[in-house]
Amino acid sequence: MTIHHNISHWAERVDLAAAFRWTARLNMHEAVSNHFSLAVNEDGSQFLMNPNQMHFARIRASDMLLIDANDPKTMEGPNAPDPTAWGLHGGLHRLVPHARCAMHVHSIHATVLASLADSTLPPIDQNCCTFYDRVVIDDGYGGLAFEDEGARCAALFTDPKKKVMVMGNHGVLVIGDTIAETFNRMYYFERAAETYIRALQTGQPLRVLPHDIAEKTAQQIEAYPEQDLRHLSELKALLDREGSDYAS
Repeated sequence: MTIHHNISHWAERVDLAAAFRWTARLNMHEAVSNHFSLAVNEDGSQFLMNPNQMHFARIRASDMLLIDANDPKTMEGPNAPDPTAWGLHGGLHRLVPHARCAMHVHSIHATVLASLADSTLPPIDQNCCTFYDRVVIDDGYGGLAFEDEGARCAALFTDPKKKVMVMGNHGVLVIGDTIAETFNRMYYFERAAETYIRALQTGQPLRVLPHDIAEKTAQQIEAYPEQDLRHLSELKALLDREGSDYAS
């Protein structure tokens, strides 16, 4: 691994790069769209984000943009971010202090869920229970996430317990304190959505857990130690063993 002492927030850049690589590996990316960001100062106005329209499968730690949400010149020059990324992630980091990390994808099953008239994810298995009463459903899609739409979405994250937004007719937006936590949440939400969509496809009645068991399970999973850290650490170990250049 190459350590770039002259580049700020190096460990965070490496973790983000690993998350991009693995998201592509899981086919949860979409061509050269979608964005992850991480706040790196106290009020979240400065954040790391992927470069404009670079494929997730080749993003490296040194490629991350360091963006200042309060700098009106951000959208000028050769290193300007994607305008929808600026709208969505800039708005989020300006308006939602508990959103330290944000990951937005159009992964298949979360987007299918976002396309249903009722985008609720019922507690039909352990993964679905993780998100029980912990999802914001946005049913006001207003087109591409330029600044107005980004601010509108950010304003929906009012309950700090709810860290996933099913963006109706669009995709999913996941927030968290760290890259590991947010990536793990995004991964499991896609798994939960897939289980639900496939269960619907059988046409059979669903076995939905009662409120008390679903809530108990959600709390147990929230208290489960370090799974997110281990998950990302294992993915980095796999990338390292393959000789990936993500950490360069």
